[in-house]
Amino acid sequence: MIRRLTAGAALIATATALASCASAADLPQRDDGITDVVTTTPIIYDLAKNVAGDRARVTSLMPPQADPHTYEPGLRDIRSVANADVVFANHLLLEDQALMGTVDNATLPQAKVVRIAENAEQYGATLIPLVEDVTLDTPWLGARVSGDLPADAPKDRRYVDLVATKVDGPGNLSAFVTGAFGQPQLQIDSSDGVNDRDLIRLPPNAHTHMSWGFTAPGRYQLHLDARVGEDTIASGVVDFAVGVDPGPNAVREGHYDIAIDLDALKLGVQGDAKSFATGAVEVPARTLQQIPPDPQYRFLGTRGNEVYLLPQAVLGKHVHGEIDPHLWHDADNARAYVRVIRDELSAADPAGAAEYQANAEAYLAKLAELDAFYQRTIDEIPPERRHLVTTHDGYGYLAKAYGLDVAGFVSPNPAVEPSTRDLIALTRTLEGLKVPAVFLEPQQAARPSTLSQLAGDLGVQICTIHGDMFTEDVTTYIDLMTANAQEIKDCLS
Repeated sequence: MIRRLTAGAALIATATALASCASAADLPQRDDGITDVVTTTPIIYDLAKNVAGDRARVTSLMPPQADPHTYEPGLRDIRSVANADVVFANHLLLEDQALMGTVDNATLPQAKVVRIAENAEQYGATLIPLVEDVTLDTPWLGARVSGDLPADAPKDRRYVDLVATKVDGPGNLSAFVTGAFGQPQLQIDSSDGVNDRDLIRLPPNAHTHMSWGFTAPGRYQLHLDARVGEDTIASGVVDFAVGVDPGPNAVREGHYDIAIDLDALKLGVQGDAKSFATGAVEVPARTLQQIPPDPQYRFLGTRGNEVYLLPQAVLGKHVHGEIDPHLWHDADNARAYVRVIRDELSAADPAGAAEYQANAEAYLAKLAELDAFYQRTIDEIPPERRHLVTTHDGYGYLAKAYGLDVAGFVSPNPAVEPSTRDLIALTRTLEGLKVPAVFLEPQQAARPSTLSQLAGDLGVQICTIHGDMFTEDVTTYIDLMTANAQEIKDCLS
């Protein structure tokens, strides 16, 4: 069993007051000799608890009904992480970056942080790449980091900064992310010159959507350095043609990113084909619009004036990775998670290895039965009716594993609002495929939503699907999978 060193006394003392509402025996302790396991999500908690049994103490940072995409940690979470022997996270950027920052910064040096989804493939998991719609009438320009950094890198070298070093052009250039409720978060702003605060920060193998503003027509050049810690690893220049002829080989539409390739150490504008563009990014004249009256957008210029705005293709800050992180919707992937947990617990507490092995084998057998049940249940649905329409793109593993078609979703993830194009496409999907039912997560079914309104207008049934969290009636992973299989069959048959 891991022996703990004393953590920062001030940090833990501050957090202890907030933790007092829970039984002390239920929370990680430094000095009671019990192996402490901390998990980020309730689903991982349930898997870990089935492996740990009574041998280790398992604590979840998130409550059962918390959304891992948006959950932000509190002081009690810091205390729990600081007292952990092992921390299990899903990651692949499922959890909010604030939570993962807490996990990385508060974990003691001798404790281990295990990103299960990123280790599950070697235990038999199947991974699905994320695919995005590129049918855009203007470029959709985000930011991307391709490649990996050393797993044992210091904490300040686990991300890449794309730092603006110079902006040339006839006006001001700004780059910002628009949150789910419309609030802009400024990343780069040349109106007051550029400095080291004008940057886009991303972890490896991640990308984010962005909006770009230009206050005057003409040609712009954005000079960027890619930095890891204090080291510059690549430099590049991005050309923009704003309201003017962009010239040959221009980027006129589709999904592109200002990307740093960590393997090639190359920085430039990269498309989904992974090739670097050689022409300018076109910001056409039709993007000219009035600056919003909201004071939050004052960085774009004076209210009522106009700005060329290359918009974020979807509304909502959501940095995501290259791989769909929702692996657990395939029960065979959950079995891979269990194997990862088994081996990591055995490494942390060798004296308990036999118990962890026995617990894991018993639970793996239950998950194999669950997998077979799920397939039998879906097989009862007529093939022509196996179309799954949900609120967000979180069920690709479910569809691939059990023979369903992801016919549509409102938005890529729960942190974004749908565009007009998204809604038109989804309406046509529901009408064209004669989809009998759509599926909402329980927290969305209780209030009006875009999908429920569309379904009501078209006379389509509204059903429940469980995604990232539990409810009062669904309190375990097996409950979640069983409820989903039965509901999908009942609603689509």
